[in-house]
Amino acid sequence: MVKEFLYRGYTQEELEKTSYEQLFWLLNARQRRSLTRGITDSKRKLIDEIKGGKAGRITNPIKTHLRDLIILPNMVGVTVNVFSGKHFVPVTIRAEMIGHYLGEYVITNRKVSHGAPGVGASRSSLYVPLK
Repeated sequence: MVKEFLYRGYTQEELEKTSYEQLFWLLNARQRRSLTRGITDSKRKLIDEIKGGKAGRITNPIKTHLRDLIILPNMVGVTVNVFSGKHFVPVTIRAEMIGHYLGEYVITNRKVSHGAPGVGASRSSLYVPLK
């Protein structure tokens, strides 16, 4: 049996029906402050594009550099490609992600694997034969 998702006591359907003003008071203070200060034109455009993707009007993948976009209930179920600094990483938005930022789900750094030191990298490399 699948456990039903609840966000602060509200189901997914109830969250989608609530207005933005009521939804803001369910979010944490940082997200609430960000949203009450206003949504920029680029974020509004992306939200509209995500709504179009959810309705099936958009066929090509949604790509964005907006890592500071807060995930809202009407975005659930859409795959968005978020820029990691080098390439776009696909993120499928689930109900558990509501209230978080898009950038939290795309890592920006990778594990560094250093190679062997080159010639002249240290004083001891003077005594290493080249062949």
